[in-house]
Formats: sequence, structure tokens, C-alpha cells
Amino acid sequence: MPADAAAEGEDPVIRAERAHLVQSREFLRLMRENVLAINPMAGDRVSLEYLKADLYRRAESLRDLPDAPLFFGRLDYAQDSGFPVFHIGRRHVHDQDGTPVVIDWRAPVSRPFYRASQGAPMGLGLRRRFGFSGAALTAYEDELFAEQGAGGATTGRSGEKKTSKLLLAEIERPRSGPMRDIVATIQPDQDDIVRGDAGQTVGVQGAPGTGKTAVGLHRVAYLLYAHKEQVTRRGVVVVGPNLAFLSYIRNVLPALGELDVTQTTVTDLVASVPVRGTDSDAAGVVKGDARMAEVLRRALWADIREPAQALVVARGARRWRVSAAELMELAAELRERGVRYGSGRELLGHRIAHVILTQMEAAGETCDDRTHDAVRRTPAVRACVDQMWPKAEPKRLVFGLLSSAAELARHAGDLLSETEQSAILWSPAPRGPGSARWSRADLVLIDEAADLIERTPSLAHVVVDEAQDLSPMECRAIGRRCSTGSATVLGDIAQGTTPWAATSWTALLGHLGKPEAAVRELDIGYRVPRQILDYASRLLPSIAPGLRPAMSLREDAEALAVETVPPGALGARLADASSRALGLPGSVAVICADAQAEQVRAALRAARLEFSVLGSGPVDGPGAHDGADGPGAPAVDSRLTLVPVTLAKGLEFDHVVLVEPARIATGEAHGLRRLYVALTRAVSRLTILHAEPIPTELCYVP
Repeated sequence: MPADAAAEGEDPVIRAERAHLVQSREFLRLMRENVLAINPMAGDRVSLEYLKADLYRRAESLRDLPDAPLFFGRLDYAQDSGFPVFHIGRRHVHDQDGTPVVIDWRAPVSRPFYRASQGAPMGLGLRRRFGFSGAALTAYEDELFAEQGAGGATTGRSGEKKTSKLLLAEIERPRSGPMRDIVATIQPDQDDIVRGDAGQTVGVQGAPGTGKTAVGLHRVAYLLYAHKEQVTRRGVVVVGPNLAFLSYIRNVLPALGELDVTQTTVTDLVASVPVRGTDSDAAGVVKGDARMAEVLRRALWADIREPAQALVVARGARRWRVSAAELMELAAELRERGVRYGSGRELLGHRIAHVILTQMEAAGETCDDRTHDAVRRTPAVRACVDQMWPKAEPKRLVFGLLSSAAELARHAGDLLSETEQSAILWSPAPRGPGSARWSRADLVLIDEAADLIERTPSLAHVVVDEAQDLSPMECRAIGRRCSTGSATVLGDIAQGTTPWAATSWTALLGHLGKPEAAVRELDIGYRVPRQILDYASRLLPSIAPGLRPAMSLREDAEALAVETVPPGALGARLADASSRALGLPGSVAVICADAQAEQVRAALRAARLEFSVLGSGPVDGPGAHDGADGPGAPAVDSRLTLVPVTLAKGLEFDHVVLVEPARIATGEAHGLRRLYVALTRAVSRLTILHAEPIPTELCYVP
């Protein structure tokens, strides 16, 4: 591979590939200009606006990203294959004659770039990887598959045999700001999941650094390419644990040309009322328990009542009668069919009208659909339906349970203990739904009630990340939104840190409504160095004894440093460690227990370091003001970020300074799991500072 600019300039391969890159960027520019030059015309204003929006999205998807390589690989098929040479990149680019100059990484012809091996070359003669510095092509590496090739040797500019390093260099490349795509480094086990069948739900158990989040996002991009009409028509949603995480992943899909994917949290997904309250852990566990679904179902269907008397409908000079017993039979039959409550209410009116029309026809009257509709709409039939099958409103249903001990005991007496019932009852009870301080868990209950009344529409695909932290009721809420679609469920049982965290994939997928889904395990770490991953894995026997420790492809003897801090010297050592990390390329995070965040913040300020506070404000430090934007204003673009440990999940930083692991381990019931998360956020260097003794579990040697 070329070592310097002069060598690159002398290399004919580099010169030719750079020319192809320049040409490809020009063709991409022309493709975008062609779209922008279209003068949309339509038969009406609404259609015209839809067409304009579609053209705008198309033009945006063709926007060149100057710092992202347009292609990252090349495939030369064997001479007798009849295929030309293909450059593999993030999107399709063609010349003015329509001839492809860059092939989309999702196209079937691109798959050998990720899957070919010496044992199964898939028709390749050569696979070439490119190295980039920003947008500049600086290196290449060839792997030969032809029979005369040297058994998979890689060659650079002079043809000498070399160890493959470009792939590892791309994986290890320092990263600042939001997450990037991994299209240049997808591995075969990841590719299997990414290109999985559109109708297949898959659970992905992945240790830190195995790329599970990237796999989920790239699967979305693949489905939008391979099944565009179906997926676009029914929709796709990415569900993350919090807004900080969504900010971190926000650029991945747009960089792949996919702009129309909704990214949200569970709370926003089910939002129906403002969240103004919080639950205790005990209340959260009960409200998140799947038994609450049965409690809600009972409370809803308990509203169906026997009619006070027979129904009499007047039509002209005649009266038609339906007995109370027959009315109850109609209602019972609809309940046994398992219809939604709202649909059943609508159907009851139709069934009553059908009974009356049967009587009318038996008496010799001529009836049609208009007669049926007229009977169904008579005041007597409507009043009967309202009395037997009253309208239901989700918020009022949940409010009735949480504000009344008698009502809750009536429907949950054999399902929830008295202690559990007391945990979720409001005290004092609000006056009405409008004055209730609804919590996030209450929103999920309201969503469950709404689905009992009217079916929730299903999307084509849902990706849910950090799924191990979902409660059973949250799983049900997400499952409703892919009941006739599929899902990619990403998680790590060892990282479950909520009181209701899943302890098995079987239970999690069952609550999601996908018990038949396969579970794939990603157990090779590509980002976190072996020294860090092995150290964190010492916690696994305590937090997830059934999981195997992941292996890492990367090794760095300097990746981990555990430093004992003398009493009173934490601030100075923290400032020193942060400054040293800032002297290296990439992003830097200081992670600490939430309760210690103010102390750490003060130490960083005293050291006159500029930093962001995740979930607080944009920039802190000398002369900066505190942000007041709350947890919905993540700041992950700064070089140095202070991260309260409860917001660290799903994020990664090149360098992490972890403060007082014992404070994290003892800060909550699942503190060791929270510590496992914190230990595995670093992808280059992890420095642990502790004045207090580190948890004994970290001294465990398998």
C-alpha cells in the first residue's frame, strides 16, 4: 500500500481508482441535477404536492457526502464469468447512458464483497478494499481468488504479499460525534442478519462492540432497497432507549440514502397524554408486568351489561321485538369471536338489525341494505347498544383502575397481590384523567387499552434496540406495531439495567408476540479491544451466568489502565486523564454514577476543560452557561462529554475515563449491570480512576 503522497502519485492503480472516484462523484452530481430539473405536473394540487415531496426526497438521497467515500471496494469476477468489474459503494451511481459506475452495497451482485472466501470464492477473481483519509483515496488492498493466486494473499502497489490491514484500520478508526455506517466492514455473520428475509423476525443477542446496533440499522436500509414498495407503503420504525441514543445513530440511515425512517423512543411511540409523573421501581415493575393486560381486558369487558328490558322497534304501524335473552346471546357470541371491543359494539348494532329484518321478511316485507341501515340507526337500537355495550375510552379505563382500590381489586384480585395493587394505586386519587400525573408506564397501559378497543395498525418492520430493558407491556406495545410485519430485536441480556429487564430471549420474544423468532448471537467484538472486553466480562458470572464472554478481534496492550487515586486527588487525576485522552484522536467521555455527576462536572470546570453534558446542554466549561434543555437535548458532538451512567447505554467513545466504579455498582439494584455497560463504552482506551475499592467481582478470574 502507498505510504505517502509521492508514492500514491506514482502508483497507477491509485491513480486510476482516484480518477474513477472523481468521475463517479460527477455522475452522482448529474443524477441529482436531473432530478432537480424535473418540472412536476399533476392533475390536482394534492397530487402535485406529493410529487414534489417525492422528488425532493429523491434529490436529497442523491446528495453527495464530501467526507464519506462514494465507494469502498471493488469486485473483479473471474475472466470466464462474463461479469464486468464492479465498484461497491453506499449507493447506486450510473453514467449518462445508464451504465453503473458504483453498485449499491445492497444489490445481490455486491454480496460476494462480504461473503466470498478462499473456500467459496463466489465467482470472484479479486476483491479490492480501499483506504481513505476523509474523502481522499489513499490506499488499496487486493485479495486474489483465482487458482493461480497465492491462496488469498493481499497485495499493495508493488505486488508484495501483505497482511490484510485496511479492514482492521477502518474498524479501529477514531470516531467523533454520531455513529457512522459500517457498510465497508460488514462481516459474514452480520451480513446474514442484514440480508434476512423481510418477513422474518430475528432476535440478536450481541455483546458490546459486536455491531448489533449497526446490523439493525443496515437491515432497515437493506429492506428498503430489496422490498421498497412493501416496506415504504406500510412503514418502518426504529425504536431506541432514549433521545441521546437516537441522536447518536441519527446519521446512519441518511448516509445510506434512506431519509424516511422514523426513529423514536417507546414513550414517544405510545404517547397519548403528557408525561408529568414518575413511578417507583415497585410500581413500574407491576405496571410493566404482562398480567396488567389481563386486568385491563377484564375491566373493559366488564362494562357489557344485560339489557334492562326487551328491545321494541317501531316501523310504520308495526312494532318489532327482540327479547333481552336474545340480545345477550348476540353480545355473548361477539365476545366469543374475540373481536375488539369497539368492533364488537359496531357489530352488535348490525346483529340486532339483522334479527329485526329477519322478522320483517318473515312477515312478508321486502328489505334491502337501506332497510338494514335504517333499522340499525333507529334511536331504539342505538340506545340499546349504548346501554348494553357502552363506549369505552382508553384513558378513562386506565384512570378508573389506578384511582379506585375497589375497581382494581375487582378485576385484579386474583392476579395481583394486595401489595402490588397498593404499589400502583394513586394516592391521593386525582379528580379526573385531565388532572392525573401520568407516568411513562401509564402511557403503555393506555396503549394496551386502546388496542383492546380498536386494533393498532401494523407496520412492515420495527427495529428495537436495547430490547433487554423493555418491560413485558412495552414489548406488547411494540409487538402490536409489527403484528403482521417483522422485527429486528437487538439486545444484550447482560446489559439489562431496569427493574423489569428481561432475563431470557424466550420471554422477551414471547411478550413481543414473536415466540417463533430465531435468536442469533453475535459473539465477536469488532470495536472494543480484547483487554477491555475481557476485563468487563469478569462481571458476567454475577450478572448473566448463562452468557458466554465475547471474543474480540482487536488487541491493544495499552487499552486498559486501572489507576488508584489518593484521597482528595480525584479532581486533579480526572483532569489529567481527560487532558491526556483529548491529546489523542477521537471522542472522549467521562462516565460516572448519576449521583456523582455534579462533583465530576465541577472538577472538569476547575480544570478549565470545555465539555458537553449528555442530556443537559451543549457546552460547559470556562465562561459557558449551564444548559437547561433537559434530557431531550443530547449533546454527543463535543470532543469531551460528561456522561451520567444511566445515559451511556448504546453509545461508544474512542476514549473513556470511568470514575469510581464502586459508586456505579452500588448505586442501584442492577448496579453491576450498569457498570458492565460503562466499562464497554470505550473502543480504544479505558482509564478507570478509583479512590474507593473496585467491586470484588472485577477481581474474578475465570
